[in-house]
Amino acid sequence: MANKMKTKGVPSEIDVHVGQRLRVRRSLLGFSQEKLASLVGLTFQQIQKYERGTNRVSAGRLYELSKILDVPVTYFFEQINDNNSAKAGLSDNEQEGFEAADDENFSDVMTRKETLDLVRIYYSIDNEDTRKDIVKFIKSMAERIS
Repeated sequence: MANKMKTKGVPSEIDVHVGQRLRVRRSLLGFSQEKLASLVGLTFQQIQKYERGTNRVSAGRLYELSKILDVPVTYFFEQINDNNSAKAGLSDNEQEGFEAADDENFSDVMTRKETLDLVRIYYSIDNEDTRKDIVKFIKSMAERIS
């Protein structure tokens, strides 16, 4: 891996990725930036800076956030390929890929509030069979509309 110097004022790709993962997990848990900030003892502005990648998250703070958000520290680095760029997706398991995975705007879709709300609501359904039925229903509706 090439040693890249960070240009002052420009967040690195890794810092941005860690921030995006922080935002996704916070949103999936239904925490506001203010709520997470209070749990960590920071201001919501600091959480915003972390999520944008503007400020780098220290190792100690990352560990603390992992405990509060109930994820391993490695969660923040998942989906980074060898070129230090992020791959889109939210699943911890092997699943079918998204059709839009080749689309440049795919990562934008995966970080939208609407997408995160949908995923949070979906996983709030305890019954796995019901969740599978919902996916089948949505797929059939999408096929009819296309």
